[in-house]
Amino acid sequence: MSKSVINSDKAPAAIGTYSQAIKAGNTVYMSGQIPLDPQTMELVEGFEAQTVQVFENLKCVMEAAGGSFKDVVKLNIFLTDLTHFATVNEVMGRYFQQPYPARAAIGVAALPKGAQVEMDAILVLE
Repeated sequence: MSKSVINSDKAPAAIGTYSQAIKAGNTVYMSGQIPLDPQTMELVEGFEAQTVQVFENLKCVMEAAGGSFKDVVKLNIFLTDLTHFATVNEVMGRYFQQPYPARAAIGVAALPKGAQVEMDAILVLE
């Protein structure tokens, strides 16, 4: 099986020892995205804005891989405050249509750079 690194200059650059995504066969494994503005590499302010920025960052990497939200089969959401879950659902509805991907929402104590939300995804390309 062939593997390739997926990189988008429209999404935040990796800030550690990882790739934005790895494509193995027709499956794309995306690294977690936090709400960094790719231009400034600073966090955006406000929970809803952070959630939108994470989806926009994921979208850029998906597009670099030749995919889109319709190709997502699994989405993991990490939240520092689970009371924001309804907002995540509302924002997610702007990006996904049925059938929705499998999903986990996990409460965590902290995220990189003080982010309130982080997400990663797995895509299967047709």
